[in-house]
Amino acid sequence: MSGHGEPIPMISQRGAPLTGEAHVPGDKSISHRSLILGALAVGETRVTGLLEGQDVLDTAAAMRAFGADVTREGDGTWSIHGVGTGGFGEPDKVIDCGNSGTGVRLIMGAMATSPIAATFTGDASLCSRPMGRVTDPLSLFGTRAVGRTGGRLPMTLVGAADPVPVRYTLPVPSAQVKSAILLAGLNAPGETVVIEPEPTRDHTERMLAGFGATVTSEAGPEGRVITLKGQPELRPQTIVVPRDPSSAAFPVCAALIAEGSDVLVPNIGLNPTRAGLYATLREMGADLTFENEREEGGEPVADLRARFSPAMTGVEVPPERAASMIDEYPVLSVVAAFATGPTVMRGVKELRVKESDRIDAMAAGLRAAGVEVEEGPDWWIVHGRGMGGVRGGAAVASRLDHRIAMSFLVMGLATQRPMRVDDGGPIATSFPVFEPLMTGLGAAIGREMAEA
Repeated sequence: MSGHGEPIPMISQRGAPLTGEAHVPGDKSISHRSLILGALAVGETRVTGLLEGQDVLDTAAAMRAFGADVTREGDGTWSIHGVGTGGFGEPDKVIDCGNSGTGVRLIMGAMATSPIAATFTGDASLCSRPMGRVTDPLSLFGTRAVGRTGGRLPMTLVGAADPVPVRYTLPVPSAQVKSAILLAGLNAPGETVVIEPEPTRDHTERMLAGFGATVTSEAGPEGRVITLKGQPELRPQTIVVPRDPSSAAFPVCAALIAEGSDVLVPNIGLNPTRAGLYATLREMGADLTFENEREEGGEPVADLRARFSPAMTGVEVPPERAASMIDEYPVLSVVAAFATGPTVMRGVKELRVKESDRIDAMAAGLRAAGVEVEEGPDWWIVHGRGMGGVRGGAAVASRLDHRIAMSFLVMGLATQRPMRVDDGGPIATSFPVFEPLMTGLGAAIGREMAEA
């Protein structure tokens, strides 16, 4: 059942080739950070291209609760009048982050070094996810957290009245944890240092620098060392949000497996810490090209063209690539089902603690559709059946996870029999225009009416 209403059963099946341009929403990671850093700046930040999915709207509501003036203008531009570093006020109601792990963890970091308290909650999926990976390092600043057993929401954070700078080595690759620590470090004196043994997406470092913070990133013997000088006055910015490469993955992968397809996805962010899926697809033999490569707002972007690729083969994805494509493994596993031979994915234990256990969710649905899958705690293997060789015909559970729902709807565009998803409601959290965008390309995706 959807965390935001009644379940929305959906179905997809083979149909016409996908053709045309897919204008996917703005990047979710950059959208969250634009709102949070705008709220911590002094003056007005203006944002165009913001993803208006529920996850980001929940973050906008949270920034209002902490005292920032956040409004949407008639032309779709967002205006954020910030309160300055350390200027958050104590909210008078519970902060509901819905389905967003990124939102809640970054917001916790942003308020962790202000002398205020805030209580956080979310939907059933978010309340099942571990928060200790963020609250443990935040406690080093002097922050206190009280939540349910196992460090789960609902949870109250009491910000540090006299924060101290922190030096912290990430135990697992996580841009969310890194970002929470850096945001907390904004209102701590001295230098806060995060060491990441494996690189993760670097939007926070790029945007902090753009807002006027002094932040450096250097290679060291233990990994990448990110150093932030605390207590800056952040300058407001004008931000154009590039389109989300994680959302682009769905029309791109659909084009690769739906016979005769040719789809262009313009203005996609191709930050190297986010582009692992596209490198992997090319290694599999996908007909994927980057056109009009350029840079906008400090982020590399390009127009991405994907064409039907009937002769893809399975590959072994390098474990060190996992951080740059962690959200794309579900839809990659769908493409792998239509490739020839096994696709091996290792170093992916982070998938076990996303909105759902994504390895288990995808493995169950793929098996129900006639695909052989092996799995372990930190790895899984999809044995591809080749183009046209996947039976389909399965009804799968989305498990309150937008990427699971979209992945199986993409799968149904190339299976022998239709695929059904019990609830497409969670898709609105990140890709609210998924259904009309895909049907506009020619995809046979829709809501399934209940029998009378």
